[in-house]
Amino acid sequence: MIPVISKLPQTGTNIFTTMSALAAEHDAINLSQGFPDYSCSPELIELVNKAMVAGHNQYAPMAGLPVLREQIAIKTEKLYAATYNPDTEITVTAGATQAVFTAISAVIHPNDEVIMFEPAYDCYAPAVKLMGGVVKSLELEPPDYRIPWDMVKRLITNKTRMIILNSPHNPTATILSKQDIDELTALVKNQDILILSDEVYEHLVFDGQEHLSMARYPELRDRSLIIASFGKTFHATGWKMGYCLAPANLMQEFRKIHQFLVFSVNTPMQHALAEYLKNEDHYLTLPGFFQQKRDHFRQGLEQTRFKLLPCAGAYFQSVTYDAITDEKDVDFAVRLTKEIGVAAIPVSAFYRKGLDRHVLRFCFAKKQETLDIAVDRLLKV
Repeated sequence: MIPVISKLPQTGTNIFTTMSALAAEHDAINLSQGFPDYSCSPELIELVNKAMVAGHNQYAPMAGLPVLREQIAIKTEKLYAATYNPDTEITVTAGATQAVFTAISAVIHPNDEVIMFEPAYDCYAPAVKLMGGVVKSLELEPPDYRIPWDMVKRLITNKTRMIILNSPHNPTATILSKQDIDELTALVKNQDILILSDEVYEHLVFDGQEHLSMARYPELRDRSLIIASFGKTFHATGWKMGYCLAPANLMQEFRKIHQFLVFSVNTPMQHALAEYLKNEDHYLTLPGFFQQKRDHFRQGLEQTRFKLLPCAGAYFQSVTYDAITDEKDVDFAVRLTKEIGVAAIPVSAFYRKGLDRHVLRFCFAKKQETLDIAVDRLLKV
């Protein structure tokens, strides 16, 4: 056997794949992986079919269909009063994960330092390491997981190249506040620090609050690569469709990498999304849609022995279980799946060092009957 030196020797199968497989094996309600168990819009499916029948089945332009990039620009300006040039500052990607990897690949060089906040989605750190960068992580604490900006300031050196942010946040369901924006703005002023802003849950902000996109603030927008997801927004995660917004100088570098990763992405779906975006209700109604699911799920969980953590955005509800057991979160999540029939994600998986605060993450992007069955089972814990 020819020996292979792994570039990611500490990396195995991710927790999402593991828990979903375990859920399938034990016929459990899968509230682990973040995808809906209901269909996306029939109108959107019909638009894809229409595009296929019309013959839109060959390569799209590398950066994405012009008509889709124009609709993204219109949407961004409506929401955040931010102007992006569709020709030079918007690229359609094969999902948000590809966009994140491409952004990091484009700007991170060996020994560049990247600040990120844990718990963190698991694709950030490996991409930084593959580029020879150095991850400097700050571990946030439940229940509110607020960013201690004084500590962030101490992490910054002359090698700091990027800060990675995710709001609304996976897995903690927190959102950035205006104070966070002010602290961040002051921190990066007169510094050559880029921002990678993962905003895939931008339309899932609850209780009348607003999503504070980097696009809203010129001093942040000029240094930010913003990642968005059509899959998360329109209940079609399997389509793997997303996009990146960035100033032209950053986008130029982004596209150099993008063209050699995927070159271009699904043509008929781009045509469909361009048409679907023309009706802004398709995304403006999402906060109410998901808040109803959040409230219903929380009301059910309040009857259990789990303790609810705050949920201001995204479609995840985290809980602590100290009143139930002192098991490690991975062990408890496995036991819940096998014995109770409900799969969750142990939040220690979102820390590189496996920090265990006895927190589990449930996904509530499910049918009401699915959530009701899950709650009925969790009442037995």
